[in-house]
Amino acid sequence: MAEPKRINLALQGGGAHGAFTWGVLDRLLEDGRVEIAAMSGTSAGALNAAALKAGLVEDGNDGARARLDWLWTQVGAVTDNRLTAWIDAFAPSAPALAKAIEYSPAFAAFDISSRMMSPYVYGSVFKNPLRHILSELAFDHVCAADGPELYICATNVRSGKIRVFSGEGITADAVLASACLPTLFQAVEIDGEAYWDGGYTGNPALFPLYARHLPDDVVIVNINPLYREEVPTYPQAIQNRINEISFNSSLLRELRAVSFVHRLLGDGAVQKGAMKEVLVHMISDDMLMNELNIATKMVPTPVVLARLKAAGREAAEKFLDAHWSDLNERGTVDLREMFS
Repeated sequence: MAEPKRINLALQGGGAHGAFTWGVLDRLLEDGRVEIAAMSGTSAGALNAAALKAGLVEDGNDGARARLDWLWTQVGAVTDNRLTAWIDAFAPSAPALAKAIEYSPAFAAFDISSRMMSPYVYGSVFKNPLRHILSELAFDHVCAADGPELYICATNVRSGKIRVFSGEGITADAVLASACLPTLFQAVEIDGEAYWDGGYTGNPALFPLYARHLPDDVVIVNINPLYREEVPTYPQAIQNRINEISFNSSLLRELRAVSFVHRLLGDGAVQKGAMKEVLVHMISDDMLMNELNIATKMVPTPVVLARLKAAGREAAEKFLDAHWSDLNERGTVDLREMFS
């Protein structure tokens, strides 16, 4: 068997839509032809990355797949393939499910309360439900020197700057900070500083993956649509698109910088080797994500999670089929076209 190709992974946040990333990672691990050298994750991407790292240290690729299955079972997924297939066969389409959840009285009440009430009203009574899940994750494995390097992004509330946690600095609180939506949860305090969701400043941060000892390839698993054909017209859809644009802006800013470096190297303005030529790849399914909405991000349902995982596996399969030979050779995202 040929030597595996080394890559870095950049995992976006997006609530329950992170189950798409679960599917991508599951297929890459199953394939076994890539070696993950480093990961940068935000919010749901941070959860996926932490679970994957813990599982890899515990039992290699099989352990990573099992730990990811465990994570999403805790969130609400059904991982029995026979039961998943039965549920999926009788469930409505993804757009219909998304609308049903969004228009349900329970979600409407939740949406209104999150806009009108501060999470500080509840005092210390209301806890982030992810804390219980993270309490069962072996952080000595997450922080281990073995396995891929791991970077978790959060936003400093006071300064507005990004903070990237790594090594022994990655704790349950760091992951919670990375996934802390300010309209739902109180800021997470770490070393006297308050942190919110990392998506505002790095979704995810790419710059930790530019280190010279890491491979050139950065594979971005994108779960926030870069493009939507329809202009949103009702409040929830407008707010959802605002969030998508906001959470994609930091990623696009970093990709624009990568594109600029590519031009400098290509034009000979900078000598080869003076700056790292990052090879950018992207795995996404904008068509599916356009059919979903803010409700499916916030309310994890077994059917939607199963479909997201299946879509992620399919997207990873297509990427490997189309671009396996490109890995470690050339980027597959046309950055010039993206910013033209």
